[in-house]
Amino acid sequence: MAHCVSLHQATGCASSVRDIVGVPSLNFCPARHAVSLSPARRSRKQSFVFLKSERVSAGPSSCRSRTSIRCSSHEEGEAQLNVEESDEFERSFQPYGIPEMTMPDRWDVVGLGQAMVIYSNSPLLVDLPQVDFSGIVEDGFLQGLGLVKGTRKVVNHEERGNCIRALDGRNYKVTAGGSLSNTLVALARLGAGYNDEPSLNVAMTGSVGSDALGDFYRTKLKRANVHFLSEPIPNGTTGTVIVLTTPDAQRTMLSYQGMSSLINYDEALEEQIASSKILVVEGYLWELSETVESIAKACQSAREKGILVALTASDISCVKRHREKMWKVMSESADMIFCNSDEARALLNGDGNMSPAMAAEILSKFCHLVSVTDGARGSYIGLKGEVSYVQPAPCVPVDTCGAGDAYAAGVLYGILRGIPHLKGIGNLAARVASVVVGQQGTRLREEDAKELSSSVPTFACMPVGLINLTAHEEQSVNA
Repeated sequence: MAHCVSLHQATGCASSVRDIVGVPSLNFCPARHAVSLSPARRSRKQSFVFLKSERVSAGPSSCRSRTSIRCSSHEEGEAQLNVEESDEFERSFQPYGIPEMTMPDRWDVVGLGQAMVIYSNSPLLVDLPQVDFSGIVEDGFLQGLGLVKGTRKVVNHEERGNCIRALDGRNYKVTAGGSLSNTLVALARLGAGYNDEPSLNVAMTGSVGSDALGDFYRTKLKRANVHFLSEPIPNGTTGTVIVLTTPDAQRTMLSYQGMSSLINYDEALEEQIASSKILVVEGYLWELSETVESIAKACQSAREKGILVALTASDISCVKRHREKMWKVMSESADMIFCNSDEARALLNGDGNMSPAMAAEILSKFCHLVSVTDGARGSYIGLKGEVSYVQPAPCVPVDTCGAGDAYAAGVLYGILRGIPHLKGIGNLAARVASVVVGQQGTRLREEDAKELSSSVPTFACMPVGLINLTAHEEQSVNA
């Protein structure tokens, strides 16, 4: 049976503008996206078609716009996406159209990574009294699809369709998510120009299709002040991740790569990198064999132009599978790497007894600046063999997902804003991470970003010259 997807925008408090930018959620929360499935007729052709946008009355003092997008495929049947937006949103944004934004001549940070739309049945706001738990799937649901609980599986288009059909009648949310986008959104919000500071220009480049989901992804980032620089690939499909959560809070993920696996180092990408101060490369890209050569070329090009290169390790299993290639790029072209203690040990082929401090010290002899997070025990920042311990910022843990992404944003923000010593950069990064750990959801909220940014003193210059990250000495690579 095929399905019809209806996505409705409920009205709520003014702060919901912030919420809708980051993590759309279930229908229990005002001003968040809710998605429900119901039967619809099958279609034999895959397509995403913009149907219409119309004004609908919402009472004597307000009006909303409704946009419909129809998605159909031979596996998934036909789906219709209905979006209602209040005038407050429409003034700056036509639903699922790309908002107009002035393009700067130079970027502070450009991120290169996977552009993935995430479908999830996991309620992100479990502390709210109106939570609808009907989206949670049982173990039998996973077994019926032949899935192993708690694992991540790369699926083809047909397998993705089978899962979506099986979700008939359940609630789930749709998010323009991903590790790199979490970092970039947090950085853009921290650098939104508080206290008379100039705003940071943040952008991402990757591959999306010319479908409604690609439009959705680019729009969500732009509404968070993160520009998406790449043009959509004609007739391409946007990558998606389906996250299925069981009552024991374990997550099973199905990843459909779509166009996200196609990143070519061409003239356009070279120009985007050349116009940036820092290039951030997402570690998950090493999972895509087609992109490895492009990653190496992009990092080498940035290095030759004096642009700082930062890598994220992303996931320990990713590091283990692609350590040799990741190490080569890190040691030859990167200035910074962000990882947790397990990922750091995997990069060094070390055993579980290697301390995070030791891992940070060794790695920083091959890649100048290294941050190694160690959960509630704190973190370590290594610079050319010297290591500083950073105490964790106090918080009541709610959800640790996205903590490392937030920490990386704090480090980048500290560097760009001119904090003159690593300890100060680390302390800021720890505070940013603690805020995300103390909430539901992976995106740093605007009001929290403003408070954090306002606490950072103004410095005269960037510390990049001080710590001399761009002085790439020749080093032996034997780790």
